[in-house]
Amino acid sequence: MSNAKSNQMWGGRFEEKPSNIMEQINASIGVDQRLWRQDITGSKAHAAMLAKQGIITKEDEKAIQEGLDQVAQEIQNGELEFTAALEDIHMNVESRLKEIIGEAAGRLHTGRSRNDQVATDFRMWVRDACTDLAGVIDTFTATLDRLIEKHADDVMPGFTHLQAAQPVTLGKHLLAYKEMMSRDKGRILDCRARVNECPLGAAALAGTPYPIDRKFTAKQLGFDRPMPSTLDAVSARDFANEFLFACAQCGLHLSRLAEEIIIWATPQFGYINLSDAWSTGSSIMPQKKNPDAAELVRGKTGRLNGNLVQMMTVMKGLPLAYNKDMQEDKESTFDSFDTLRLCLEAMNGMLDSAKFNAPRMLESAELGFTTATALADWLVMELNLPFREAHHVTGAIVKMAEDKGCKLDELALSDMQAVNNAITDDIFRVLSVK
Repeated sequence: MSNAKSNQMWGGRFEEKPSNIMEQINASIGVDQRLWRQDITGSKAHAAMLAKQGIITKEDEKAIQEGLDQVAQEIQNGELEFTAALEDIHMNVESRLKEIIGEAAGRLHTGRSRNDQVATDFRMWVRDACTDLAGVIDTFTATLDRLIEKHADDVMPGFTHLQAAQPVTLGKHLLAYKEMMSRDKGRILDCRARVNECPLGAAALAGTPYPIDRKFTAKQLGFDRPMPSTLDAVSARDFANEFLFACAQCGLHLSRLAEEIIIWATPQFGYINLSDAWSTGSSIMPQKKNPDAAELVRGKTGRLNGNLVQMMTVMKGLPLAYNKDMQEDKESTFDSFDTLRLCLEAMNGMLDSAKFNAPRMLESAELGFTTATALADWLVMELNLPFREAHHVTGAIVKMAEDKGCKLDELALSDMQAVNNAITDDIFRVLSVK
C-alpha cells in the first residue's frame, strides 16, 4: 500500500509519511470493521440529507447510494480486503466508494467529521446490542419460568452464610434469579433508551456551517432526537460505560448462579445432574464429570468487570471534546457483548437440560434444624412470648435435639415442655420440613 493512499483522506499538510509503528498504533480497522453495517447505514442517511438540503446534487446522491450498496455487498461477501493503512472502517469504506464512483465519493463527507461519524456508528451498534441481549435474556427467563413452575413444590434448604437456614422450594430459589435477570434486562433497555440520541451533524465538535437537517438524519437512523450539545455528541462515551456496567452486572448474577450449580453438582450435595453436553471429563480421573460450563461462566465475570474498569479508566481524565484515547472504546464493548451473550446461552443450555434430585434436596432440608425459625415464630404467635425469649427457648430446644442426635420433630413433647411448659402438641405442625 503506497503512502499516497494512506494519506489521501487527511495528509495534505503532512510532508512525511507516518512511521510503521505509528500506523500500527493508529489503526483501528482490526476492531472497528465490525461497525461496517452501521457506518454504511449512517452514510446513506447523511447522503440523503445532503441531497434533500441541496448541499449535493441528486445525481451525486444516487451514485453514492448505489456505490455504498455495492460496498456493503462486497463486505457481506467477504470480497473487500480491509487495510490498516486506511486506519478505520470509515476510511476503508470511503476509499472503496471512491474506487467505484469516483469524484462524487469525496462529497459524502461534507458537513461531517469522523468524530460524529464514529459516535453515530457506535451508538447504533450499542443500540442493536441492547436489543439483542434483551432477547437472549428473555429466552433464559423462559427457561427459568419453566423450572420455577416445575419445581414449585420441591423442598430444599434455603441458605445464609452457606449454612442451612430455612426450608424453601427450588422454584422459590430460582425465582430470585429470574428477578435478577428481569432487572438486568431493565438496565440494558434503560441503556438503549439513553443511547438513542444522534450525534451526526456535530462534525468535529462545533457543528457545521452547511444548512444540514439533523432531525432528518436522526429520524432516518431511528434515533429519538439529535444530541443538543455538539461537544458532548462527539466526546460522550457514558453510554458505553453504562452498557459495560449492565453487562458486568448481568455477568455477576450469572456467576452467582454458576457457583451454586457447581456446588449443587458435587456428590456431597447431589442436587443437580448436568447433561453430558454441558460437562467435561478429566484427562487422568475417569470418574470425573466436571461442571466446566458453569465454571467458565463464573470465570468470565472477571473479564466483564475488567472491560468496565478499562473503559472508565480511558475516559476518566479526558478534556472536551474528542481525543484519540477514545479509539479504545470499542474492543472492550464488543468483547463484553460477545462474552455475556455466550454466558447467557451457556447458562440457558445447562439449566434447560439439567435434572434436579428432589428427594436429595428434601433430605438435605431436613438437616440443620431448618424449621427452628418456624418454631420460634410459633412460640410468639401461639404463646405470646416476646421474640427474644422465643429465640432463646428455640435455641435450647435445638441444642437438646443436637445432643440427642435427632430432628426437631423427633423430640418428645415432654422434652420441649421441659424447656417451656406452655408448649402444646400443636407445635408439631411447624416442626417438620413439609
